[in-house]
Amino acid sequence: MNNRLKVLRAERNWSQADLAEQLGVSRQTVNALETGRYDPSLPLAFKIARVFAQPIESIFSE
Repeated sequence: MNNRLKVLRAERNWSQADLAEQLGVSRQTVNALETGRYDPSLPLAFKIARVFAQPIESIFSE
């Protein structure tokens, strides 16, 4: 699954650790999400959408 996490994070000048803290996950999980090695669970996808104030569909795509 493709995503725009790295771009959205960079626009806010957040480190992976900053985003991980807001999501309640590890920095390694954020890295895995950004590189496409890990697809988020539905609850995590909703949490990511809330953090970035964007619809899930604008962050994740197939």
